[in-house]
Amino acid sequence: MSLSIGQKAPDFSLPDQNNKIHSLADFKGSYLLVYFYPKDNTPGCTTEACTLRDQFLDFKKNKINIVGVSVDSNASHEKFSAKFKLPFTLLSDVDKKMVNGYGVWGKKKFMGHEYEGAKRMSFLIHPNGRIAKIYDTVEPATHAEEVLKDVASLH
Repeated sequence: MSLSIGQKAPDFSLPDQNNKIHSLADFKGSYLLVYFYPKDNTPGCTTEACTLRDQFLDFKKNKINIVGVSVDSNASHEKFSAKFKLPFTLLSDVDKKMVNGYGVWGKKKFMGHEYEGAKRMSFLIHPNGRIAKIYDTVEPATHAEEVLKDVASLH
């Protein structure tokens, strides 16, 4: 399934690192960055999470919520969040419903090996619940800055 800008964002209902259930409706009325990442505690994923953490106050000032999503367990998310003091929600999609619904699950290659996994992609969801921007290629170290610039240009 391929999503496009202007399309209604697919709903979700998943537990976070504290086992609290979140859905798309929880974020209605403000921007939401849904960022999908492959795995907790890996170099690129840690860089991306920490960069978002370091820019978190700028996200709050601009009324942008952040939700990270991977297929890792709640326990893994809890440890990852605590270790790096992440101030935002990490959703656990162990059943792969959300990664499939957003079209980020698929074939990947790493060091010559092909396997199935979550692609590093993000979706900026407008306060009206529609997709405002799709980030097919995410650079972990600069993604937070890129999103903040994009939201500023949407106002």
